[in-house]
Amino acid sequence: MATIKIKQIGSPIRRPEAQKKILIGLGLGKMNRVVELQDTAEVRGAIARLPHMVQIVD
Repeated sequence: MATIKIKQIGSPIRRPEAQKKILIGLGLGKMNRVVELQDTAEVRGAIARLPHMVQIVD
């Protein structure tokens, strides 16, 4: 299965609790951290909910 690299570019400080939980669920939580996850619909949906805090890295 294909993988996708995600980098956190926004701080979770002063963000709603739901957004913080999504970041933790993606394996993020600190600035500039990069994780590699499987490219599934669930991961794509989580990224779509946080476009201001994460970016897809090539």
